[in-house]
Amino acid sequence: MTITAITTADRRFDLRAGAGSDAIHQNIQYAYAVCHLHTGGTTTGTGLAFTLGAGNDLVCQAINALSAPLLGKPIEDLMADFGTVYRSITDQPAYRWLGPHKGVVHLALAAITNACFDLWAKSRQVPLWKLLLDLSPEQLLATLDLSYLEDELTHADALTLLTNQLSTRPDRSEVLKTGYRGYDTSVGWFNYSDEQVVENTRRAISNGFSAMKLKVGSKDPARDIRRAGLIRATAGDAATLMLDANQQWNVPQARQICAQLTDVNPYWIEEPTHPDDVLGHQQLARAVAPFKIATGEHIPNKVIFKNFLQAQAMDFCQVDAVRVGGVAEFLAVSLLAKKFDVPVVPHVGDMGQLHQHLVLFNHIALGHEALFLEHIPHLRSHFRHPAEIVGGYYQTPQHEGSSCDLID
Repeated sequence: MTITAITTADRRFDLRAGAGSDAIHQNIQYAYAVCHLHTGGTTTGTGLAFTLGAGNDLVCQAINALSAPLLGKPIEDLMADFGTVYRSITDQPAYRWLGPHKGVVHLALAAITNACFDLWAKSRQVPLWKLLLDLSPEQLLATLDLSYLEDELTHADALTLLTNQLSTRPDRSEVLKTGYRGYDTSVGWFNYSDEQVVENTRRAISNGFSAMKLKVGSKDPARDIRRAGLIRATAGDAATLMLDANQQWNVPQARQICAQLTDVNPYWIEEPTHPDDVLGHQQLARAVAPFKIATGEHIPNKVIFKNFLQAQAMDFCQVDAVRVGGVAEFLAVSLLAKKFDVPVVPHVGDMGQLHQHLVLFNHIALGHEALFLEHIPHLRSHFRHPAEIVGGYYQTPQHEGSSCDLID
């Protein structure tokens, strides 16, 4: 299959009242900047970058600008050395100046990269998770750009990490039958009333979820503590409860508020302060122990992830394949996190469609622990093959590609 044309789509979706709200975002519109790779036939590669509406058109413009080198390329030839192609796109001088490796241009790269992997899986008529698992370690590494990671992860290091897991893959492949555990973020959106939070918690438990997340970061911390207590009382001590501050606290505030959360026993505190503050997160990770720090939703690239891991500033790595430079960079960060023995629990900006494939690969091929994957259901009706959740578990997708095709 040869890429004969590239188009974009600016897709925006309004959410019902309160859904998707957090301490920063109040009136929510979810949006995808979509990259379509056409082949002259019926098969099209689809790649998504996730935004919140305004600016989605800018990402589409950047997709058009960055994707030109893919035209005329057979997908097999392209992916045989995609790491080199990826770096050449990121290093186009004029567009690199706008990042480098962050912001609008990097979101565009995510959509382009994700479309390439989607088309590759479709061309081989397999789901993305199977495509990735079927690649040899050498073939997988050929799709990645490990530049700027060499002080911690060389090509040889990555190859060793992959090959060392080959013999034990069958022990971890049972997840394909059992499904991958999910956690419910929609119980505790910021603008939901206390009554909604309690009712949503009950509904999540009845649907099989044993882990859930609450949005915090209120101007009055007592509100956050009260609402966390409501979920804990409703779900019971055995439930797993995460708290997400969406960057609203400075470091002293985070230390003070975390000290008041002992009674609810949070599994992690997510994005407790500014996402670029590596040393602030390092300080918090030490100060709030045994509570753990999760972050990565707004970390834009592999280099900053490297710095967080080097500083022991994150306990859970929330790399997002529609925030960093797509599947390729997600996998590079996953390899890096494996070296540091830090679990990868992706942020799910794409409603779980793409990441359900990637966590299966991470668990089976890299040996990452199968903890859980965030579940947000608000846009599932817009996908041709939405993620299927049964009893709180993602079911293993069986259709070709990466599950990112939207309904027209």
